[in-house]
Amino acid sequence: MRDERHGRGTAHNPDNRFSELAREAVDDGWQGEAETGRPRTVIQLHPAKSIISRNQSPDLRFSQSINPYQGCEHGCIYCFARPSHAYWGYSAGLDFETRIIAKPNAASLLRSELARPSYQVAPICLGANTDCYQPAEREFGLTRSLLQVLLECRHPTLILTKNALIERDIDLLAELARRRLLRVMVSVTTLDRELARKMEPRASQPLRRIETIKRLSDAGIEVGVLASPMIPALNDHELEAILAACRDAGAVSAGYILLRLPLELEGLFEDWLAHHYPGKRAHVLSILRQSHGGKHYDATFGKRMRGEGVFASLLAQRFQLARQRLRLQAASGELDCTQFRAPTLDGQLSLF
Repeated sequence: MRDERHGRGTAHNPDNRFSELAREAVDDGWQGEAETGRPRTVIQLHPAKSIISRNQSPDLRFSQSINPYQGCEHGCIYCFARPSHAYWGYSAGLDFETRIIAKPNAASLLRSELARPSYQVAPICLGANTDCYQPAEREFGLTRSLLQVLLECRHPTLILTKNALIERDIDLLAELARRRLLRVMVSVTTLDRELARKMEPRASQPLRRIETIKRLSDAGIEVGVLASPMIPALNDHELEAILAACRDAGAVSAGYILLRLPLELEGLFEDWLAHHYPGKRAHVLSILRQSHGGKHYDATFGKRMRGEGVFASLLAQRFQLARQRLRLQAASGELDCTQFRAPTLDGQLSLF
């Protein structure tokens, strides 16, 4: 029997929550071979109107971010960004993994926005929503082009990724790091290869990510580990082992986030649990409800990343003890903003 989930986080495509129409799949016997085949990834080029997103969230250590891609082929079933695909008219399910939107004018827009007299320097995070080093980056190189602008402008930069492709840009990253303008966080969710294959099917394997940490560290780049998300009764028991393995590879800082299930993601994750870990489904969801005031997710600032209650408190204590024992710093967004210099446009020289 064909496995529709092979290489994908989910086989489902729930209705777009903004749509006036609802769809229901019905097997009428007329489904053709082309329709039953495993879906291919389609990259669509959509020039953006602006490129820097801004937030005022007290839960985040940065106020500016850039996402050169919308949707993510990594297919992580737990990805909190899945519901954002609805704004593009797509589903948070399979569409999120197979309908990727690339912004070809990302670098030119960044140059224009940084050149504005009103621009105020603050670290820019690449990959805050969807991974800036997902597979599409091999073809389009949008992240590298952004890094070239950021380096030219001496702009403080944060990067979050779970893809070893970041090693391609070590030349640029090392120069940013030398100028105290860069911090990289590598997301490591599990050390279990089988769990990773089911949970984040097209991301780099866990041990490969740890190797990436070592290569970045050896190049003089400050790198940390983000053990995220921690999923109760599924991977939370690995927290200390993840931090230790990454510290041994060269990580100097660490952070974690408790699983978040906003909007459509709740149903997708429940279905994934029922398919892959039916015996753990009730236990996982029960602890999540205990950690979010009786709901599977509470979006309140201050609670959405950490949760509350007994499990959340114990997880926080375990993290702090492990971080202190391993001498890992707290994840920080503080970088040097004093070196910034606005880019020139169309060869125009600065007056000063």
